[in-house]
Amino acid sequence: MNILTILAHPDPGSFNHAIAQAAVEQLKINGHNILFHDLYQEKFVPNLPASEIPKNAFVDPAIKKHCEELVQADGIIIVHPNWWGQPPAILKGWVDRVIRPGIAYEFKDGEGVPIGLLKAKTAIVFNTSNTCKERENNIFLDPLETIWNNCIFYLCGVKNFYRKMFRIIVASSDLQRKLWLDKVKKTVNKYYPELNNSELPFD
Repeated sequence: MNILTILAHPDPGSFNHAIAQAAVEQLKINGHNILFHDLYQEKFVPNLPASEIPKNAFVDPAIKKHCEELVQADGIIIVHPNWWGQPPAILKGWVDRVIRPGIAYEFKDGEGVPIGLLKAKTAIVFNTSNTCKERENNIFLDPLETIWNNCIFYLCGVKNFYRKMFRIIVASSDLQRKLWLDKVKKTVNKYYPELNNSELPFD
């Protein structure tokens, strides 16, 4: 299976990077083909130009490659911190430029509800936060759940969604982080299990 994995954190020493590494390691163990992007390391340009808005617009070759990988993906993993209840701007820009009409969704004539086009059946989002669960849910109403599940993946045809928030990062110990990384691997193993011989790609 092709698993698209997107990482969005500017610090290479961050726990987000450790999460992404753990996820990729488990995917490799399970025999999957990994399409990996560290958006900051790659210097992804998040600004959506007006010329790219139309469905059949010409897009930059780098964006075209991202779009092609999204279409090929059988599963998706997103890793990012919770910044003001939102993904980092670079990841929002990736959504704006890559989750495009004609690629991830399309509209019927005269209707405002999109039809999902993605073939990926499952998406996983791993987040980090310094906000406690009660405050996140009761005061902020868990905006990341709304963004990723309701506003993006469900509308693009990805019906099986799982999100895990690791908190509170600033107060976490090395032991706690190790346990969290074990949780990452178990989650990846659950949703993208080891391929049997008949599913392995040919060399």
